[in-house]
Amino acid sequence: MKGPDGGFRPSYNAQFTTDTKSQIIGGVAVTNDGTDYDQLPPMTEQLHERYGRPPAETLADGGYARFDAIERASALGTTVFVPVPEPKNSRHDPHRPRPKDSTALAEWRIRMGTDEAKAIYKQRAATAECVNAQARNRGLRQFLVRGMEKVRAVLLWYALAHNLMRAVRPLAHPVAA
Repeated sequence: MKGPDGGFRPSYNAQFTTDTKSQIIGGVAVTNDGTDYDQLPPMTEQLHERYGRPPAETLADGGYARFDAIERASALGTTVFVPVPEPKNSRHDPHRPRPKDSTALAEWRIRMGTDEAKAIYKQRAATAECVNAQARNRGLRQFLVRGMEKVRAVLLWYALAHNLMRAVRPLAHPVAA
């Protein structure tokens, strides 16, 4: 992967899909792409294959805001909550549909301009990003293995351990009736 200094190094881009309420990891992927642009459709498709239906809603950061990715996820029946990129021309309202936009893109632009969508997106830091922060805090910063399959295996083991901890936590802290 290309590094910030312009050089190339063996690097991996780890992807988790998480349930925002339970913080359970539902999907895992690894790529050597330097950006997240192409990761939304494969992760949505992975969830669709695994659970027999796509997620009703997808909340992702701005790195996933690629038009064809939003169209593909929408075609599966997922409502996408990804911020609209700032237009090159500052006179254009980013939340107003463009003449060449598909129906899915026009709906996404309009949706992301609403207060409700902005409130949903604000929750991302406390939900989806929390799982990523926990992974880093638990030492998942650097891989001691090489190769995509081995890195994926490490991610799957991490997801399994994480999900088990999330599942037993309510048992350790029962709510008083």
